[in-house]
Amino acid sequence: MIFITRRLEFCASHRLYNPEFSDQKNEETFGLCNNPNGHGHNYVMEVTVKGDVHPETGMVLDLKALKKLVNEEIILKVDHKNLNVDVPFLKEIIPTAENLAIQFWNVLEPKLTGGELYEIKLYESERNFVIYRGNSRERVD
Repeated sequence: MIFITRRLEFCASHRLYNPEFSDQKNEETFGLCNNPNGHGHNYVMEVTVKGDVHPETGMVLDLKALKKLVNEEIILKVDHKNLNVDVPFLKEIIPTAENLAIQFWNVLEPKLTGGELYEIKLYESERNFVIYRGNSRERVD
């Protein structure tokens, strides 16, 4: 089994806010990330695919194809956007790094051909990142 990873970057803004919470509870829960005008991040996303090496190509998946898929399905839709309002597949979720990774998985996984989506790692900053490997109840690694 081989794991291949493509790293991509995007810039986006968001506000962490739960409309069911009071203003006070939102401030207590999300702190500075609850700024009514939002705030931005320079995100780094790593998409890892696992699979067997194809004997005719020596690859699990052409990394150019993976880059194209991620660019078309994620990056072009989120780069320089307000994640709360500009991205249809993020509507009605709190755009935490955790929720973003899950949504990115949900967009990419059914469209991936060749290899199996193994992991999405999303860096919100150099020190803060999340890792998502799909629904753990369905996965056995």
